[in-house]
Amino acid sequence: MKRISTNDLVPGMITAEDVYTYSNQLILPKGLVLTDKSITKLEFYSILSIRVEDETSPTVTPVSDTMSYAERIQASPEFKEYKQRFEKNVSNFKNSIQSIVEKNVPLDIDILLSDTLELLDSKHGKVDVFSMLHNMRMYDDHTFTHSINVALICNVFAGWLHLSEEEVHLATLCGLLHDIGKLMIPESIIKKPNKLTANEYNIVKTHTIEGYNILNDAPINDHIKNAALMHHERFDGTGYPLGLAGEKIDPYASIVSIADVYDAMTSARVYRGPLCPFKALDMFVSEGLQKYETNAILTFIRNIVTTYLGNRVRLSNGMEGEIIYINQHNLARPTIKCGNCYVDLAQDMSISIEAII
Repeated sequence: MKRISTNDLVPGMITAEDVYTYSNQLILPKGLVLTDKSITKLEFYSILSIRVEDETSPTVTPVSDTMSYAERIQASPEFKEYKQRFEKNVSNFKNSIQSIVEKNVPLDIDILLSDTLELLDSKHGKVDVFSMLHNMRMYDDHTFTHSINVALICNVFAGWLHLSEEEVHLATLCGLLHDIGKLMIPESIIKKPNKLTANEYNIVKTHTIEGYNILNDAPINDHIKNAALMHHERFDGTGYPLGLAGEKIDPYASIVSIADVYDAMTSARVYRGPLCPFKALDMFVSEGLQKYETNAILTFIRNIVTTYLGNRVRLSNGMEGEIIYINQHNLARPTIKCGNCYVDLAQDMSISIEAII
């Protein structure tokens, strides 16, 4: 058996041991043949790596989940301009954060915020952040790229929550700096090919505390510090590092935690393009409504689903149609008009949305 990073898992691999969450909840049993959904479940629970059977030799077949949709986005002038600006922003952000961590350069949140907000506008007008991000995924999401993604998602999310402009900017900064502590975790641990010891797992989890310590003396809003510390806390008390629950979790950390998991789940993998947003939302509904602040998670799901109202989709049974109705009792499973028939995904749980086309 060998230990594989969650990012490198592909369908067909077989788990070599029971896989537990950090709070010792069994999520995948030994001997399970991995599927796209089970790999996404690992990402949902922030599992960094698992052990798989050595003899497994899965066939890696690239799947273009959203090829037609992606082609339309990527051919647009907005996307081409956005991609260029995004890559420049990542480079600048990386240099700034490394200077802060390694050289004790003072943290200038005004510049960081200004650079990030610049990604939300273009000469063509406001950009659709989710469309841009879903079509710019790298196979190996870097900490800096992920942090910017989360910041942009937090910006839009905070607007959906009807926060003030000042609060939206604060949420953006919380997302931007939430993972700064990962720079303090040795790569030898994060990329270790063998099984991590209990002590090494504990070290990985300390990126939340390390991030808080880096930011603690900076003249910045306490919500930013708390987001770095608490973004892996869960509303039902199953998170880390403190096992906080309910109202004890900073509200901005609650926003970041949802954006953080959503970005991880919708990142590209070696065997597929970016995960269809509805698969990620379905995972939130089936696994995590109790893990997040109720208004925040329902607002997030409702608005993303509404974003795709009217879009054509391909279903898991091969049918294609248009999203025409959002089911308020099961937001991730809308009604699809396929020709002369209607498919209510909330009623037929055996069918799911495979791709936006």
